[in-house]
This record gives sequence, C-alpha cells and structure tokens, in this order.
Amino acid sequence: MALGLAAQVRAQGHYGIGRAATEAEIAGWNIDIDRNGANLPEGSGSVSHGREVFDQQCAACHGAKGEGGVGDRLVGGQGTIATAKPIKTVGSYWPHAPTLFDYIRRAMPQNAPQSLSNEDVYAVSAYILNLNGLLPADATLDAKSLAAIKMPNRNMFVGDPRPDVKNPACVTGC
Repeated sequence: MALGLAAQVRAQGHYGIGRAATEAEIAGWNIDIDRNGANLPEGSGSVSHGREVFDQQCAACHGAKGEGGVGDRLVGGQGTIATAKPIKTVGSYWPHAPTLFDYIRRAMPQNAPQSLSNEDVYAVSAYILNLNGLLPADATLDAKSLAAIKMPNRNMFVGDPRPDVKNPACVTGC
C-alpha cells in the first residue's frame, strides 16, 4: 500500500496536486501552425465569406476595413517598416501567411477565442490578405494556397544576434 501511495504522489508532482495530461487533452491544444503551414487543417474559405465573418466578429475591434480601432490595425503600412514611423500590419510586417491563420484560430475573436470554425478562419484570413492586396477578391484559401503565399516582409527578419542566445532557428521538424 505504501508503494502505491508513493507512486500516486510522484505522479502528482512536487506539490502533490495535478496529474499528467491525457493524449486527448494534449491533442486538443496541439493546434499550432508553423510558418511553412505544417499542421494547417482541412477546410477552405473565400474572401467573400471572410468579409461576412469579419463584419460580424472582427470589425467592432479592428474597424470595418481593418483600419484599426480598439484592436490593432490589420491593413496598409506597406513600405513603412524601414521608416521612422513604421506601420506594422499583416500586409506590411508579418513574414508568413500561415501564422495569420494560427493567430486568428487560437486568439480571435478576443471575447471567444477558438470559437471560429476552420472554414471561418480560412475565410477571415483570405479577407485580411485581400484587404492588403495579397489575394484577389475571388480567391479561396485552403492549406496549400495559404502556405504558398509570399508575404512582402518575408525576408526582413533576422536571427537574434545576442551572444547569450544560443538556440539555432528551427526551420524543419520542429
């Protein structure tokens, strides 16, 4: 009996509380998308559907056309990053399109994160990319087409030059 109790305490950790997460619990939170589009889910969404979802779920914070408001500005700013007053938006600053899907799916809308379907997230991503001139108005995004988008700022990020940062950039199999 003492061995059983000791094993239970060890499983709970140093403070004697908690338990190891189950595979299903881990899978439910393992939804991150890398910059190349690895782990993008099935589904697709059009710019026109994205406009509808954006109007209902996003415009109150980000403005009717992504111009900003309570929430960040999402549109414009191309050509300003190297200036004294850079405007950091999806179209001017973000280096990889799949990370837009990742962020929207995990964090938006702010009052109900992870509440949008994959189709709605693809659609909102398509609409925001369209507002930034990176997709035509009749476009539909899916995993393959989203991963193929070349963002204007994709080559402007550099590695961390600090000598105390020794981790190399992870680009494959991360």
